[in-house]
Amino acid sequence: MSDAVIITDKLTKRFGDFIAANELTFTVMPGEIFGFLGANGAGKTTAMRMLCGLSTPSSGKASVAGFDVYTEVEKIKLNIGYMSQKFSLYEDLTVMENIKFYAGIYGLSDQEIADKGMALLQQLDLEKESKKLVRELPLGWKQKLSFSVAVIHKPKIVFLDEPTGGVDPVTRRQFWDLIYDAADKGVTIFVTTHYMDEAEYCNRISIMVDGFIRALDTPDHLKQQFNAKSMNEVFYALAREAKRSAD
Repeated sequence: MSDAVIITDKLTKRFGDFIAANELTFTVMPGEIFGFLGANGAGKTTAMRMLCGLSTPSSGKASVAGFDVYTEVEKIKLNIGYMSQKFSLYEDLTVMENIKFYAGIYGLSDQEIADKGMALLQQLDLEKESKKLVRELPLGWKQKLSFSVAVIHKPKIVFLDEPTGGVDPVTRRQFWDLIYDAADKGVTIFVTTHYMDEAEYCNRISIMVDGFIRALDTPDHLKQQFNAKSMNEVFYALAREAKRSAD
């Protein structure tokens, strides 16, 4: 598994006596769409923060994009993209100003920003809205713009934290088209979602319960394992085991 872009080995995070993430061990391959599921309090957010270099693990090992989560945090941040559940662009800046700002943070040159920015506007059909404040855009367009900005620097991995929350079904489907396109280009997608129909779109799924990974496989194999007709049934079969309620 040396070519895996995410490798964890007994990765653990403790807060005093509370173990938020308990000996997580898994790998994620290049271009894979990896679903990271769990009820509130399961430990998903804690695990994602460790992988993004935002929280130092208590024990265990992990590498992201080939870099160590303990000693190479800044290199990790340059090689990943991130989109949070709460819209992360600046609402008081225009569409193009947001693109330029984030592309600059990711280290793109002025020429790259100009070229990639124009290509992004064309891809999203936002050329006419480039000077419009982001807050004036519909939520679905905001989400698609946020995702596109998160991958503008061609990261090896993009972390998506419930990216389609509050978005209508048609826009969610369009958003997943962007995800598939990025994965086809070799970007690894690490996504959390509460929509179980979206779990069906993933290549593999991990389901956490009370800090542990309780299941990890393809959607079809998980449904067979739990004798379930849908990922919704699989999720609830595991979620019923949960004893805690807050991350």
